[in-house]
Amino acid sequence: MKSIVTLCIVALCVAGCSNASNTQSDAHLLPQLRPYVHEVANDLNSVPDERKVVLDEIATTIATRLENGEDADLTFICTANSRRSHMSQIWAQTAARYYGLDRIHAYSGGTQATACNCRTITAMRRAGFAIEDATTGDNPLYLVHYADDRPPIRSYSKMYNADGNPKDGFIALMTCSVADKTCPVVEGAVARYPIHYVDPKFCDDTPTETTAYNERCRQIAQEMFYIMSHVRSQMDAAKDPKVTRDQMNAKTDPQVARANP
Repeated sequence: MKSIVTLCIVALCVAGCSNASNTQSDAHLLPQLRPYVHEVANDLNSVPDERKVVLDEIATTIATRLENGEDADLTFICTANSRRSHMSQIWAQTAARYYGLDRIHAYSGGTQATACNCRTITAMRRAGFAIEDATTGDNPLYLVHYADDRPPIRSYSKMYNADGNPKDGFIALMTCSVADKTCPVVEGAVARYPIHYVDPKFCDDTPTETTAYNERCRQIAQEMFYIMSHVRSQMDAAKDPKVTRDQMNAKTDPQVARANP
């Protein structure tokens, strides 16, 4: 009898581990990126409450599309598509892979095309991304590798509706207050949300340049992981109606997890 009970316990543990690996895993992420991701994924409870309001709305919109059998295309928009929109696209796609959300596709664009700033690329390399300089010139192409089993993200400056980006049915995420004001209507978007970030370019060529880019990189990473963790929780809850809101929150908030073991 004891052996049967033991086998049952082992089977349940294996099943639980198997389910976790399908919904939250860094197994496919580049090894050098994993330490940074671990820190971010374990610190989601520190996202400010005022930011959670819009991030929760975004997560619900994404989850609704996925539950309806649709892909969720996210286009991050700023003025020049040089810094914040690229960081957001890269981290959103990385977080989606981490949480097993393979029908989420992240893009970026601007209200004008300039160049993906070299400081952006340097900051993302510091976080652990493997980035190739694919071309040179005024608007170089960078290939950003984040996972072993996914193609690299093609990072270069372009308009938000340029070829290669979705033309309709996408969710527009405005990372820049200027672009948000000057582009009140995003053609083709089914939803539009402001998620403004302070532009690190104001610290370019100053002693605080590295700190500013590191801080923006970390903030954006944390908020993209927050969004995707809540999408994952909503998707899991839709499959299992017994999952309560406290249980959903426990998956993404370590403090709640401790209070609701």
